Amino acid sequence: MGIKRFRPTTPSLRNTTVSDFSEITKKTPEKSLLAVKKEKAGRNAQGKITVRHQGGGNRQKYRIIDFKRNKEDMNAEVIGIEYDPNRTANIALIKYEDGTLSYIIAPKGLKVGATVVSSDKADIMPGNCIKLANIPLGTLVHNIELNPGQGAKLARVAGQSAQLMAKEGKYATLRLPSGEMRRVLANCKATIGVIGNEEHENIKLGKAGRTRNLGKRPEVRGSAMNPNDHPHGGGEGKAPVGHSGPMTPWGKPALGYKTRPKHKKSNRLITKRRK
Repeated sequence: MGIKRFRPTTPSLRNTTVSDFSEITKKTPEKSLLAVKKEKAGRNAQGKITVRHQGGGNRQKYRIIDFKRNKEDMNAEVIGIEYDPNRTANIALIKYEDGTLSYIIAPKGLKVGATVVSSDKADIMPGNCIKLANIPLGTLVHNIELNPGQGAKLARVAGQSAQLMAKEGKYATLRLPSGEMRRVLANCKATIGVIGNEEHENIKLGKAGRTRNLGKRPEVRGSAMNPNDHPHGGGEGKAPVGHSGPMTPWGKPALGYKTRPKHKKSNRLITKRRK
């Protein structure tokens, strides 16, 4: 998929790029696989803002993605590749032999008319879902489960994949997109291939309006606020933050502060950290 640029007839168009949607073959979603997506604007049940900078945006409906791939040993034909407003990757509509329709994340190279299957005996082809124990070493995979039957949790973003590095006992070692080396149970499922739409990260929004269309509200620098609103606020003229490091509005360290619990059970499965 390529990137479309515009003639700079306005300041915003000069910096705007969009996807050319050359991979998209189906423009309307499957109604039976849509779900209502309520707008919450970052508010909790009490109506208080708990997540800042959220609200507005275009109306969207959620596409129900099959992350579990439970229909095993049953071929499915790819009917179309669609755009999904809820994620960076494109999605593929597949139809099983029994007539069931389903959405999956579209890997790179998956074409309309191709056949995908979830089976331990499946070929190593993009879109096929296989247990890690039956995948050759060095294979690039995505949509990886952390627990058997739980559904895919890792490597679900456009252009991303993980590499199967080793298999030892009941565990398989994966190199994740972040560079982290992590052990996962070998009977967890993964999908072969790299996720498509890899040019997504190069798209420039170009203007504030496109950010608002995504449901993102403006952010304000803490140094532009008053001391009662933010730890960085106050001072005469342009003042430094006045602390040993940057802080959140609630006085906790930001930008590099590690939030992962030190005694989390899954720490033993991480053999190499990201940093």
